[in-house]
Amino acid sequence: MFAQAWPIILGQALIPLVGVVDVAVIGRTGDAGALAGVALGAAVINLVFWTFGFLRMGVTGMTAQANGAGDGEGVSATLLRALVLGVGVGFLLLILSPVIVPATLALLGAPPNAAGPAHSFTAARFFGAPAALGFYVINGWLIGLGRTRLALGCQIAMNGINIALDLLFVGVFDMGALGVGIGTAVAEWSALTAGLLAVRHVLGAGWWHRLFHEHVSTLFSLRALRPLVAVNIDIMIRTLALLLLFSWFARAGARLGAVPLAANHILMQLIGVSAYVLDGFAFTAEARVGAAVGAGSRSSLLRAIRLTGEFSLLGGVTFCVLFARSGEGLINLVTVDPAIRAQAKAMLPFCALIPLLGVPSWLLDGIFIGATRGRTLRNAAILATSAYLATDYALRGFGEVGVWSALLASYLYRAVSLGVCLPHVLRLVGGPTNHSSGRF
Repeated sequence: MFAQAWPIILGQALIPLVGVVDVAVIGRTGDAGALAGVALGAAVINLVFWTFGFLRMGVTGMTAQANGAGDGEGVSATLLRALVLGVGVGFLLLILSPVIVPATLALLGAPPNAAGPAHSFTAARFFGAPAALGFYVINGWLIGLGRTRLALGCQIAMNGINIALDLLFVGVFDMGALGVGIGTAVAEWSALTAGLLAVRHVLGAGWWHRLFHEHVSTLFSLRALRPLVAVNIDIMIRTLALLLLFSWFARAGARLGAVPLAANHILMQLIGVSAYVLDGFAFTAEARVGAAVGAGSRSSLLRAIRLTGEFSLLGGVTFCVLFARSGEGLINLVTVDPAIRAQAKAMLPFCALIPLLGVPSWLLDGIFIGATRGRTLRNAAILATSAYLATDYALRGFGEVGVWSALLASYLYRAVSLGVCLPHVLRLVGGPTNHSSGRF
């Protein structure tokens, strides 16, 4: 289990590391407006791009189930269908970006000194949209097959290029928020290229041509697309609900001013590191649970849930202690602004609790994604987000304490709303002895 999980953990840790570098490069300039602009721009990108996060999550579950059932043709067809969809949607987002960018920034209520940097950063990021969505698909497919080392290689390529370009464009050429956005967009195209090379390594040269030649009449038929679309629509609604939750959190900070917004963004980078690392076990749960469901192995399903749960709990405790003991030093590292430092340190105790409280919701996400229970994920996310919005409104009079208390409560809402549905997933699988691991 750990052999499958560690490459995902390392790869996931590199994703928020880029965000930390973005914050540090801008934060060390001492420009609170630029830092707040990158914070808002990142919220916009998360809102728009991760609306299509189902391209990663849905593909992982479907690929794992096809692999567990020994359906090699289904494994390849799932990738091709989702890849065409992802890249196509990415180009559509790029075309619509002159409308999307100003509209979303206005929705989030950018402070006057942050509006210009936010627009520059966000507009540049949209040039990487087709590559980003295409890489979601390939990353999910590799995880579904358990080929986590290949997924790690792609992630290293992307993040290494991103960090290098950030330092070049901002540190050398002084391009500010625009340079950070350009660097990330270029890195996303590099990741897609690396991902396609990884697919070629797994399936061989000309795999897509063979698939078209042999199954052209059924590859994109309505019957073949229906399972992919049905699962992904539910996961898309789930993702939109959660994106609304986190975008609302960013807006709550913006409502209080540029300093709270920038401080919250710094703390969210720490939370992002813990969430992405612990998602390594959730992603492993996706692959293992999906393979168990596809193979009809109840014992494999229970073992996957138990082991990933134990690893996740240990990781959550570790991050909680780490942030509580070392968080102030990390805050000092990424910003020199005394007001932002003071605000971030005041909210640090809330930040330290989130890795521990978030473990159940993150792991349950992985279990339900692997089982392709999109409807359950959708309903749970809608309930949790609705409860969070009500809590945030009720605590608005408590300022930043109320903002962070509502965010903490949101993780509990997510865990409870999914946890009550877990027995239904266990009833999906009845066979105790089949341990097929698939052909890939």
